[in-house]
Amino acid sequence: MKRHVDAALAHARAAAATPPADAVVDDAVARLSHVARDALTGVLNGTGILLHTNLGRAPLAREAIDAIATVAGGASNLEYDLERGVRGSRYDRLAALLREGTGAEASLVVNNCAAAVLLALDTFARGAGGAPREVIVARNALIEIGGGFRLPDVLARSGAVMVEVGTTNKVRAEDYARALSPRTGLLLRVHPSNFRIAGFTEDVDVAALARLGRSAGVPVVEDLGSGALCDLREYGLPRERTVQDAVADGVDAVAFSGDKLLGGPQAGIVVGRTAAIARMRANPLLRALRVGAPTLAALAATLALHGRRESRERIPFYRMLAVPLDALRARASALAAQVPRLDIVARDVVGYAGGGTLPLAEIASVAAFWRPRDDVDAAAARLRRAVRPVVARGEDDGIAIDLRTIAPDDDGDLVRALELAG
Repeated sequence: MKRHVDAALAHARAAAATPPADAVVDDAVARLSHVARDALTGVLNGTGILLHTNLGRAPLAREAIDAIATVAGGASNLEYDLERGVRGSRYDRLAALLREGTGAEASLVVNNCAAAVLLALDTFARGAGGAPREVIVARNALIEIGGGFRLPDVLARSGAVMVEVGTTNKVRAEDYARALSPRTGLLLRVHPSNFRIAGFTEDVDVAALARLGRSAGVPVVEDLGSGALCDLREYGLPRERTVQDAVADGVDAVAFSGDKLLGGPQAGIVVGRTAAIARMRANPLLRALRVGAPTLAALAATLALHGRRESRERIPFYRMLAVPLDALRARASALAAQVPRLDIVARDVVGYAGGGTLPLAEIASVAAFWRPRDDVDAAAARLRRAVRPVVARGEDDGIAIDLRTIAPDDDGDLVRALELAG
């Protein structure tokens, strides 16, 4: 703080005429406010994107936040076996929950799904002495996701030799079979995540691919990406391949994200057969990718909520999906009544799951639609400068603040931001 006050004073001393004291104070406050906006802070997500990557993806359930507080405020049994009084493994903390929730024999957790894929490649696509082995992957799986993350680049960085099979629109298990060689280290299947190929298409039968891998003695790994543990048709969305589907199909290891459809903290989760997970656990690279007690605690709390629909909807992502449109319209009307001097109306809009999931699925929603008297961009910037910044989207001649992605408990902060912005 002192540094910014000194800068404001230096600026005043360098001026041709001495500025008023109030101007110096305003300059210091402006400098401090700029620093505060650059720091990590909570915002209100009014974009209608439920898993907004730029805004931190999945908001955590209260149970997950409480679990973090419990272990992060002091010592924990992160790597200590309380029963036997000896050193334990952090990777055992979620074993029972993941076994029950997915049907998999074994599991481990790393810091994100990309790390899980990298670990799998490093584990299975290196031969004796570190010599690279071949990874067979379908052409329709050579994806790029947010931030310029490209699967072929990850394969190259791992040292694996990529062998492409199939075509952009069609791939079958026999395409993988024809590419098998003594140099094959891994059969890899990748979920398309943030795009879909439609029309004259065919995707590999994963159960057949798993059988091929077992007969050839080659591990099969699936990067499932979004990590659904339930049938999303319950929430009016298209059915998404679940982790349980991948496990039932017999893949050796399936990797998925903790902060997408699972609704937990950023993490990469790997579940699968005991032998495959044991090989990944034995890889020295795992130490560079491991997570700490807060992440494990939040994941455990989130997984525990997935057992029943009633408890699952305590996870914010599923709570947002479950809110009826009438409840959102009532909130929009109430907000408009609290700031009558602003031109705010309820408007039906469309939102999306986001986070690289369900790219074509629209989610009906309702926005508090504000028509500012001045420039829309300037008004949106004022909302972002609120004590609790509001991130919304411009639409037509106004600003749409999607209420599905803002918790009702935060409506007071939203009203205060609108009052100041208006």
